[in-house]
Amino acid sequence: MNKINKAIDMVMNFFLALSMFALLLGGTWQIFTRWILRDPSTFTDEFLRYALIWSSMIGSAYCFYKNEHLALDLFSSKATGVAKIIISCFIEFSIIFFVVYVFVWGGLKVSMNATNSSSVMRIPFKVLYAVLPVSGVLIVITRIIKYVMLFLGKEEK
Repeated sequence: MNKINKAIDMVMNFFLALSMFALLLGGTWQIFTRWILRDPSTFTDEFLRYALIWSSMIGSAYCFYKNEHLALDLFSSKATGVAKIIISCFIEFSIIFFVVYVFVWGGLKVSMNATNSSSVMRIPFKVLYAVLPVSGVLIVITRIIKYVMLFLGKEEK
């Protein structure tokens, strides 16, 4: 299980680092063309928009993987014993249901039904919307791994 965990961690870190590097290069080029050349690059503007969407969605999956996502733990922090377990299970089930329904299923429907393409880069919106199911599958896989490790007693902090 640790090998799978490390592999997922490496893949997500690689894609996040790659997207951050692309954002850095694209942003630098956009600033250069806008302020030095006085002719802003329309390609870079659109590229940065799409790269930001992809990096934020993969980043959200990484936050779920590291248990550093935004959580409202008003009730679960005050509960103890069996009530805490029931609330935690309900919260985790709700997260999985939402991610599967909205990100995976809804993302697949949106990406499959997209017919337009971007105006400057000529990339189909199917590619842009494909990040929803990719991010959703990553979230579901990492949550399942966390559950397995929790029940095996090998949960990492």
